[in-house]
Amino acid sequence: MDKNYEPPIHWNDYEDIAMALYEKFGDDFNESKIYRVRFTELLEWILTLPNFAGKREESNEGHLEQIQAAWVYEWRDNQD
Repeated sequence: MDKNYEPPIHWNDYEDIAMALYEKFGDDFNESKIYRVRFTELLEWILTLPNFAGKREESNEGHLEQIQAAWVYEWRDNQD
């Protein structure tokens, strides 16, 4: 098995999406900035993540809210 293989990420993989967003943006986005990101912008960023297999039409506000909250937790975890 290829150790570089990463399984596809789907809409309900909130923690995986949050980790990918944190890897992409690092500390450029702190908690208050993350919560101010427009969902339209967040959606575009998620759709361009490597290994993201979800479709635009499968997205909904609930998914985006969960992803936003998970991203905040990911950012907090990396502030130590």
